[in-house]
Amino acid sequence: MLIGATLGTYFSRQFLKTIFLVFATVFALVYTLDFVELMRRAGDTEGATAPLMAQLALFRTPAIAEQVMPFAVLFGSMATLLQLSRKLELVIARAAGISAWQFLQPGLFVALAMGILSVTVYNPVSAFLKQQASDMEAKVFSNPVQSRDKPIWIRQKSLDGQAIFRAEGALQDSTTITGVTVYAFDNSGAFSQRIEAKEATLHEGYWELKEARVLSATEEPHSYDRYQVSSSLQPSEVRQSFTNPDAVPFWNLKETIDRLEQADINTTAYRLHYDILLARPLLFIAMVFVAASVSLRFFRFGGVAMMVLGGVAAGFMLYVATELMAELGAAGIISSVVAAWFPAVVGSLLGTLALLYQEDG
Repeated sequence: MLIGATLGTYFSRQFLKTIFLVFATVFALVYTLDFVELMRRAGDTEGATAPLMAQLALFRTPAIAEQVMPFAVLFGSMATLLQLSRKLELVIARAAGISAWQFLQPGLFVALAMGILSVTVYNPVSAFLKQQASDMEAKVFSNPVQSRDKPIWIRQKSLDGQAIFRAEGALQDSTTITGVTVYAFDNSGAFSQRIEAKEATLHEGYWELKEARVLSATEEPHSYDRYQVSSSLQPSEVRQSFTNPDAVPFWNLKETIDRLEQADINTTAYRLHYDILLARPLLFIAMVFVAASVSLRFFRFGGVAMMVLGGVAAGFMLYVATELMAELGAAGIISSVVAAWFPAVVGSLLGTLALLYQEDG
């Protein structure tokens, strides 16, 4: 049974206001810390003025704050329910015959709407700003190498056989990778040579390696100022693969995945990010259920501190589960669909089960 329109609107407004307040607080905190860190890095760097660092921090913050959105929903929902309980509004609602499942409907609707908007609107904006921030940071600090949490892996096929490239970084807006190691195989699949180079640049039809050292099982090691490896990859495809998945807007992710797959480039990270975004609305709903399971105790019964501690513990456990599944998905141990949807589905089921036990016995 649906809740009344007037009461539902009031509860929705309370949920929305509190969740937004929590997220805005986190956003402001992240922005302040990032601005202070950028000012420390700037030092005496020419052109790194305070207004420019403030703008750079503003561009970087949305992508960072996006990661804490689910927990803003969790703690915002907890605060809303505790506030409604403190003012005895939930007591009055129950006395009027409204069940917990009914007065949770506005919170679930707000969570669903925020999840959809965060994926379709907020994510594209934050991805665009993050890319702008990367370009600004490269220009200001004269560091064209993109910082990456993990090495770059590229697999290719050519007339000479297959080759696997491992790189530590990539230059901004180019097809150049740095700290390169190449594992080359002949057409029969047998290992032929290993090449280590300072950097490699993809041109039409070949890679150009600088300061390369070639090691083979059949020959003595040789060093070259320039060394070429044939390639069938397109520069535009490889340039796209250097971009971190969270810097690609949601609306462009599917196209990016299809294009990289055609080039035989590993798309695990992009698929995982895409599935995580698709699962986000359900994850927000799970947060509301978890918040309700620890926040519906009447204030006059006491134990509020334990309720808050229980909510924090539940949020921490869900965060650990989310990160663990993401790592397993990124490593290819489990599919990206399972890694992305498992925390949301399990969180929703456990929150619902806890609420059923509390409300219906």
